[in-house]
Amino acid sequence: MKIYKYILKAHFAPFIISFFIVIFVFTFQFIMKFIDNLIGKGLSWWIISQLIVLNLAWMVTLAGPMAVLIATLMAFGSLSSTNEITVMQSSGLSPIKMMIPVLILAGLLCYGLIEFNNKILPEANHRTRVLMTDIQRTRPTFVIEPGRFSDDISGYNLLAKKTYPESNKLEGVYIIDNSNPLSSNILTAERGEINFSHDYSKVILDLYDGEIHHLGKKNAYEDYRKVKFAHHIVSIDAQGFGFSSSDENAFSRGDRELSSDSMRQIISRLKSDFYSDKNTTIKSIQALVLDFRNIKFDVSKLDSTEAKSNEMFVKSLMNKYKGFKSKLQGMKQAERSTQKQMDTYQVEIDKKYSIPFACVVFVLIGAPLGIITRKGGFGIAAGMSLGFFLLYWIFLIGGEKLADREFLSPFLSMWSANFILGFIGLYLTFKSSMNFGKLFRKIRFRKQP
Repeated sequence: MKIYKYILKAHFAPFIISFFIVIFVFTFQFIMKFIDNLIGKGLSWWIISQLIVLNLAWMVTLAGPMAVLIATLMAFGSLSSTNEITVMQSSGLSPIKMMIPVLILAGLLCYGLIEFNNKILPEANHRTRVLMTDIQRTRPTFVIEPGRFSDDISGYNLLAKKTYPESNKLEGVYIIDNSNPLSSNILTAERGEINFSHDYSKVILDLYDGEIHHLGKKNAYEDYRKVKFAHHIVSIDAQGFGFSSSDENAFSRGDRELSSDSMRQIISRLKSDFYSDKNTTIKSIQALVLDFRNIKFDVSKLDSTEAKSNEMFVKSLMNKYKGFKSKLQGMKQAERSTQKQMDTYQVEIDKKYSIPFACVVFVLIGAPLGIITRKGGFGIAAGMSLGFFLLYWIFLIGGEKLADREFLSPFLSMWSANFILGFIGLYLTFKSSMNFGKLFRKIRFRKQP
């Protein structure tokens, strides 16, 4: 029991360190990927922090198995390099028995990740999509082309003869203000500067050396006023430029935003709807076949005066036949479409279980590899882990694409990586056990007088 605790203790620090390093790498990669969509939008740190925290959900799902593989390689590699594995073997503990406590903890972690994937990950993915939609919809600024009117702001037309985007300065400014239904203002200025307020709710225009021409809508001549100014500030509501949160319930959920139970219900409903339509079509075709049988019996007994009416009846049935033939083809297409939809959901269901199960598979790979290589350093463990995880990911992504093209069943597409790597892990485990058995038989033989 103490040996098992010692083995688990050897895994604890490498697992925690590896887990947070992998999370950091994923976070850095995410920031680099979306930095162009975030910078310059005037987003608060709270919004950016929300986006990062929500994306931590999928990072945790992938970081868990990766950290298990790194920790197992480091722990067993370190124990092997210091000959502690040899000491344990001499006390009758085989490598397979040494792996038992680690496999139990990997199984518990697998269960925890499955629960995480079904309860937390779908909500996080949904909120991430809503938040990303809001961010993409946010307009931080509008383009002012020299010599052309800009109508990006509702109720205002803005013209500048020259623009300086790097300093937000303008020359030859001409503004038509139609925001007031009772009057119209025309502002001209030799120069100006345009900026947003800190919350992007206002457009602030600083105008210098200009005039304001006030015109009444009913009687422009009588209500006309002209005001000159050296410095004038115009504050305009900038609707649609700042960030605004959407209602999450207004967005439909995709397959990655649903739990396994929800997707199973959808699959069941798709099956039920399809078979209901299929049964209706089959009954219609059976009725048509019965009509044709009746015609054959009646035609043999008809005289010439009734032939025309019967011919019209036959034509109507032929039209029905063509219609039902078209409906049958449509049913086949609907079957393919329904099956593709069900496969898409089934792939996501299997993925929620297959990735967590990789924790167990990676223990089977990491433990014997660590014993064989006798290297407990983080660099070697991380490099080997990256290679195996890339192989695992290639199988996973490739399997998903093959399932989409109906070359593989969803189950095989998502579980083939676990089966193949698990088989490799079992082979390495038994290989390492056999090697240690031979080694200790030699040691005992040498000790005999």
